[in-house]
Amino acid sequence: MHKLGYIVADGFQLMALATQAVFEMANQLAGEPFYALACYSEHGGLVQSSSGLPLTTRPLVASTQADTWMVTGVMKPLAVEPGAAVIKLLQRAERHARRIAGLCTGSFVLAKAGLLNDRRATTHWAHARQMQAMYPAVRVEADRIFVVDGAIWTSAGMSAALDMALAMVEKDLGNAVAASVARKLVMPQRRLGGQSQHAELLNVAPKSDRVQQALDYARANLTRALTVEEMAEVARLSPRQFSRVFTAETGTSPAKAVEGLRLEAARLMIEKSRHPLEVVARETGFRDRRHLREVHLRNFGVPPQASRRAARGSSVG
Repeated sequence: MHKLGYIVADGFQLMALATQAVFEMANQLAGEPFYALACYSEHGGLVQSSSGLPLTTRPLVASTQADTWMVTGVMKPLAVEPGAAVIKLLQRAERHARRIAGLCTGSFVLAKAGLLNDRRATTHWAHARQMQAMYPAVRVEADRIFVVDGAIWTSAGMSAALDMALAMVEKDLGNAVAASVARKLVMPQRRLGGQSQHAELLNVAPKSDRVQQALDYARANLTRALTVEEMAEVARLSPRQFSRVFTAETGTSPAKAVEGLRLEAARLMIEKSRHPLEVVARETGFRDRRHLREVHLRNFGVPPQASRRAARGSSVG
């Protein structure tokens, strides 16, 4: 029996407990109980969620053990100080547990305990900069759905915790069970940990019509070799002015933004079509298949084929 311990504190987000449905369904599909779930807090008893609903918990004591610890997040991670008993348990668990996971802002608790030092980790995108500033020893990957670094797992926003839980099931019980769980829970897509929290188009938010027109032009002409000069002409600015204004408004360079637009278009083709990668690369403006693979791997942490397999796996049934 694999013991799963959820650690909650006052103000925890109920969505974190939705991950328990993943393990519950895995138990049903495995044919016998594999996971045993329990909820804990520092002192036990009733703990209030952020929505006001209470949860009955067991107290954390020195002898408390679990194979996997799931540390839940709160709405305002900087306003909630994890208790000493929680920190001590996690530090001890690092040596004995199979894995420890931070769900959403639960990653801050892991960082506080020192478990993320010199490790890759993620958290909700809105708090990623705060985490990096507070814990410089952590290699925060702000745009990842979830990150696995050894025995430490961390996820982005709460829906991403569902993907992380599903990945745990796959690790424990195999791909067939994980795929069946995804279908049973009507999860629209089994997302890999390397996937982005946001589409590139959502990250680029210009303030002026000129820059927006240039971006619209780029989206409509991704198959072509776009240049700064060409986009600047659309924006009716000199190339130098355009680069300066574009970077000031979007926080990225025109070249980087175009690469992001190409990558997002390529990702959609990879996941939703059966076109060979050579065709995907050509249709989205990459030099060739190798260039597409290089950019995809750098941004998503997995090669294009892995994203395609995951997307096909989630659509079976």
